[in-house]
Amino acid sequence: MSNENRYRLGAGIMLINSDRLVWVGRRIDNKDEAWQMPQGGIDKGEDPRAAAMRELEEETGIAPALVRQVEDAPVLELAYDLPETLRGHLWGGKYVGQRQHWFLKRFHGSDADVDIATEHPEFSHWKWVEPRLLPELIVPFKRDMYRAIVDGFARWL
Repeated sequence: MSNENRYRLGAGIMLINSDRLVWVGRRIDNKDEAWQMPQGGIDKGEDPRAAAMRELEEETGIAPALVRQVEDAPVLELAYDLPETLRGHLWGGKYVGQRQHWFLKRFHGSDADVDIATEHPEFSHWKWVEPRLLPELIVPFKRDMYRAIVDGFARWL
């Protein structure tokens, strides 16, 4: 397996509201208080933008019609490595980390449009936070990536 194929392909969305706060959810499967933005794997043959929107709807219940791409914002391509202790457990031990496409989207709905009680819930709670707080809310091994996301989208935040 080439080094490139050792990274799971993923996509995520930094979703901002009209107050320029970012949506985060508290993961159900983490005993620590770990909050993250909507993100997940890209299915075989799936476009990264479509994957990001699918993950957003699956994880937050937010309808795609309530979300718009932030004009001129780039797509960030970033990666993270899993800690050695997790490599054999996540994704069947097949990957050493994840390479993700990140999109900046604006939410045009209301808090009532968010429903994390989805078919396969991933979050126990959700909230809007200041972008600068994101790196401290995520699990430690993703902090550098979250700093790069905040830096990469800073002009639009």
